[in-house]
Amino acid sequence: METPVIELRDISLTAQNKNIIGNAQVSIMQGQTVAFVGPSGSGKSTLLKLAGGLIVPTSGEIYYLGNPISTMNRSQNLEFRLRSSFVFQDSALWANQSLRQILELPLKIHFPQMTEKQRTARIVEVCVEAGYKRELDIRPSQLSTGEQKLIAFARAMVCDPEVLFLDEWTESLDESASRRLVKIVKKRQKEGNTIVFVSHNFSVIEELSQRICMIIDGRLSMEISTKDITQNKALAQMVEKGISL
Repeated sequence: METPVIELRDISLTAQNKNIIGNAQVSIMQGQTVAFVGPSGSGKSTLLKLAGGLIVPTSGEIYYLGNPISTMNRSQNLEFRLRSSFVFQDSALWANQSLRQILELPLKIHFPQMTEKQRTARIVEVCVEAGYKRELDIRPSQLSTGEQKLIAFARAMVCDPEVLFLDEWTESLDESASRRLVKIVKKRQKEGNTIVFVSHNFSVIEELSQRICMIIDGRLSMEISTKDITQNKALAQMVEKGISL
């Protein structure tokens, strides 16, 4: 039986005596694209961070290729971080570093043998692909919100990951820039990458996802295939209404 790339088993998260996520169970296989959707504040971004190993659950376990993330040694965790990447909804760029430094850091950590010339070439490559056209020796504060999102996306791609966690990665972008990033993700799909994302954009959800996990009040209330919503107009309307709340 094939081992899921990412698996959440009975995941719960409690903070300040409030249940944020309750008993979530999700298995994501190699090459699948899964959308976490739901109303604002439903817990979908938190669940995405749990799946990416960025938040420690109160109970339950997250597995990467059958290995519990919580018990990984340093070498195993470094390998997981190399093979996966995360685009944060707020971009999460370090304010006290230049864009070049921000984009260089993952390469320095995971590919210490790379020369400065090789790092620069790779950084330029991912920036061109993402559509970022300005200089790199400036701080994030000098960018628009949309430009920050492009740099965050480029950072996530710089080590050529196999598992992508994308939180509203097309938000704050104009239509042209949004389509560019969607096309990159579609290319990654064809290459067999595993993709888990959060979006309020129903057309993006419909275009990219194979499975949809509806999160309401921190619980996985429904899981359907994208085929279901293309064949069932009422179901499609329910999903679209749910993500617009």
